[in-house]
Amino acid sequence: MTIPRRPLRAAGTFAAAAVVGLTGAVLSAGPAAAHTPTWAVTCNEVTLDLTAYNSDVANTVTVTVDGKDLLPTETFGKEFHKTLELPEHDKELTVHLVVKAGDGDRFSKDDTKQAPVCEDNTPTPTPTASESKPAEKPTTEAPAPSQSSPETAPAAASPSPSSPDLAETGSSSATPIIGGAAVAVLLAGGGIMWSVRKRRTAQG
Repeated sequence: MTIPRRPLRAAGTFAAAAVVGLTGAVLSAGPAAAHTPTWAVTCNEVTLDLTAYNSDVANTVTVTVDGKDLLPTETFGKEFHKTLELPEHDKELTVHLVVKAGDGDRFSKDDTKQAPVCEDNTPTPTPTASESKPAEKPTTEAPAPSQSSPETAPAAASPSPSSPDLAETGSSSATPIIGGAAVAVLLAGGGIMWSVRKRRTAQG
């Protein structure tokens, strides 16, 4: 029994077309799935993990914060890993990532994320004038003793005219004079008596 060859040729052609189509789909999907631009943003840093890129071409990456360069344009090959520190901030920052793949713009990435404010970076309130003034230290020095001037010193109390005279305990300077006068009086009296007696004797 002879088998017709035309149907076999048609089946072989269909199978070959299916294999080619499947292979093309796998090849076209391979590069797209290979490029992996992973990045994360926290309150204080930006982490970049760019993997599975084509090392035969020049790939570039740029990161800006509020329009200012945090990472100037840098070229990389198959992979790129880096952690960038964000500046201190008291409000949210806009972080912009641009990755350009050298093997086609369809593999590039342009993304934006927000960096929140860190809780420990909240500004400290400015103390008021009363809070910032240091407390006065208690004075420990003893006050210097006041020296009374001669003008303020109390004057010695003068004896009152009505007070009785106190008895003198020492010899007076007039005692020799009084003694001498008494002796003179006695001598004079003795001389007078002697003269009177002599005169009477002469008359008798």
